[in-house]
Amino acid sequence: MDVTEGEHGCRAVQAVPPLARPMGRPATRLLYLEDDHCYEADATAIAVEGNALACDRTPFYAGGGGQPPDTGRVALRGGPLLQVESVYADDDEVIWHVSAPPPPAGIAGQPVRLAIDAARREALARYHTALHVLNTIVLRDYGGWITGVEIGTDYSRIDFRLEGLSAALAAEVAAKANAVLQEDHPVVAYFLAEAEFCRRGDLLRTLTVQPPVHAGRVRVVEIQGFDAQACGGTHVRRTGEVGRLTIYRIENKGRINKRLYVRLEDAARCAPAP
Repeated sequence: MDVTEGEHGCRAVQAVPPLARPMGRPATRLLYLEDDHCYEADATAIAVEGNALACDRTPFYAGGGGQPPDTGRVALRGGPLLQVESVYADDDEVIWHVSAPPPPAGIAGQPVRLAIDAARREALARYHTALHVLNTIVLRDYGGWITGVEIGTDYSRIDFRLEGLSAALAAEVAAKANAVLQEDHPVVAYFLAEAEFCRRGDLLRTLTVQPPVHAGRVRVVEIQGFDAQACGGTHVRRTGEVGRLTIYRIENKGRINKRLYVRLEDAARCAPAP
């Protein structure tokens, strides 16, 4: 697989609702599940519907678990460069790349080159890994289950089922999280059969949302030596790539629902001196 970095992100646009789809269209091969750092890939166009293009394989993340979809571009042979502004999965697990300009009709079967905005993906991956560390600490030490997540490139927020959350407690949680991040644990992903996952309650961090199941398997992201949990999103290779975490605001969203706002410092600035 040719793995290089993408360059530019784009505005979000509204996807044109898809038409009735032919039966038997195969699910898209999700390259990010095999390699979080696959930023470019060759693929074959399989369908066009309105302003959306489907391919047989893609490195684009379609969103989920609080992480937004990737943006990027599609290069056509002898055609315009398409800016991918949103991505979504249909009920058949086909991934649709919403672009401007819209993809030309009649390109099914033609080769294309897909490239995500690598800098944006890396920022989202840093925050996603940081929230894994946070949610494990809050559940393990304070009994707080996740009730909501929103991951961004400049900050993220995470909600917990907690009865009390003071500034002092938030500072304590942040200090514990930063200690884990600085230990530079390897981060790996693997799959478990759905039946085995159902026997592993320790892999859950929320009581309300079940993780995605792909071909009868559930993806697990493990921070080696610290935590493992079900997750379909993208992550860094090691916790040292995340940088230093700050909980800069807390909100009371109800008697037992508390919200933490998180910001990360640049990972290079936080790396220990050689």
